[in-house]
Amino acid sequence: MIKKNFFINSSFILLIFLLDRISKIYVIHLDKKLPGAEIFSSKHLNITLIWNEGIAFGLFSFSDTIAYNLITLIIIFIIFFIVILIIKTEKIDRFFLLMVLSGALGNLYDRIYYKAVPDFIDIYFGDLHWFIFNIADIFITLGVIMLILIEVFKTDKNNEKI
Repeated sequence: MIKKNFFINSSFILLIFLLDRISKIYVIHLDKKLPGAEIFSSKHLNITLIWNEGIAFGLFSFSDTIAYNLITLIIIFIIFFIVILIIKTEKIDRFFLLMVLSGALGNLYDRIYYKAVPDFIDIYFGDLHWFIFNIADIFITLGVIMLILIEVFKTDKNNEKI
C-alpha cells in the first residue's frame, strides 16, 4: 500500500512539475523569438514574460543576492515542512498538499536555475490587473485555498449541534 501511494503521489507531483516546466520553456522560447513583445493578447488575458525575483506574485523582489538567497532558503525549509505534512496527512488534504508541493518545486527549480521565476499569465478586467503568475502559482494557490476551505468547513465531532 505504501509503495502504491508513493507511486501515485510521485506521479502527481511529476505531472504538475512537467506541466509547469513545459509551459515556462514554451513561453521563454516564444519570448526569445519576439523579445519584449506580448506573446498573446485578448480582451482579458495577456501572455507576457516577466522575470520574478521575489516570492509569490512578485512580492519582496530584491536585487540583493543575500536577500534572494535567504528567501530561497526559507522556501526550501517550507518545502521540507510540506513534505512532512504530506507524510502525516491522509485523505483529500494530502492531494491539496501535493498540489502546493508540486508548484513550489516548479518555482524553486526556476529560482535556482534562472535566478528568477518566469511569470507570464496576465489576467485583467478593464484597468483591474491581477498579479502576473504561472502554472505553478495556480496549483499553489488552488491547493492553499482548498486546504483553507477544508479547515473552515470541517465539522468537529466533539462540538456537534444539539
